[in-house]
Amino acid sequence: MIDIILFAVGTILLVLSSILSLIGAVGFLRFRNFFLRLHPATVGSIGGGVYGLIGIALIALSLDIPDYVKYYVFGVALISAALVVFGSPTGSHLLARAAYRSGEARPEPIIRDKLKEAGLK
Repeated sequence: MIDIILFAVGTILLVLSSILSLIGAVGFLRFRNFFLRLHPATVGSIGGGVYGLIGIALIALSLDIPDYVKYYVFGVALISAALVVFGSPTGSHLLARAAYRSGEARPEPIIRDKLKEAGLK
């Protein structure tokens, strides 16, 4: 019984993952500048990647395969999800900061530039 529940929850997470990846891709195409496009790219990688990896981990636990394979796939998927959770926001923040400091991408429309006011550019 628990196998059926794990499989169903994993499948729901995989479907949610594909929907979030699609939303991230559409948002990436619709937004105008670099800084606005960072948000849907992060939504696609966090939502699309992490939920999918957790779904795969749950599905692997529910399958009738040898235990060492089941737990290997489960562990690798969870470790990969944790790396994406910690790495993706950090990477997008570093990209935004580097683009702002180098002046390659202009944050338009800009109402107030708090980094420039604080002298942190």
